[in-house]
Amino acid sequence: MTPSADLTDALRRCAQRDPQALRAILETEGGRMLGVAQRMLYRRDLAEEAVQDALVRIWQKAGQFRAGDGSARGWIFAILRNRCLNILRDGARLSTLPPEDLTAMQDARVQAADRAMDGLAEGLALRACLSQLERPRARAILLAHVGGFDHGEIAAILSVPLGTCKSWIRRGLETLRRCLT
Repeated sequence: MTPSADLTDALRRCAQRDPQALRAILETEGGRMLGVAQRMLYRRDLAEEAVQDALVRIWQKAGQFRAGDGSARGWIFAILRNRCLNILRDGARLSTLPPEDLTAMQDARVQAADRAMDGLAEGLALRACLSQLERPRARAILLAHVGGFDHGEIAAILSVPLGTCKSWIRRGLETLRRCLT
């Protein structure tokens, strides 16, 4: 069985409330989930919290996964990304940090998004598709999906109007979907 089929089966079993299925997801994707969360949140404690919350949400919502709508891995990581974004937007957790540390975190998120393209393997289809986009559009998508920034933050980083930023991301994602299928 392929890893993708294993994850799809694990989600189906989660929907049927098989606790071993959640363990299988954690064993297969736990390390990557923690890595993604830590790149988005820059704090191990918050990353661990995000992964735990995402696993709870996966358990609760597994019945909503539809294999025809996308990959199981994509569905799992979308839940994790949304949880990380919620943590970033919750200022209470970050308010314990001094302002200069918050600025450093913000800068590190921008740098991580800017380096993301270089981190993709040479032969990877996503890299080829991203390179077909105009640089500002590709950067906007990477800032959103790697850096975890919202549209308003991306518009400020790129010094473009909010509507332009939203259009770049929407159209860029449409182009990526067509390219990857």
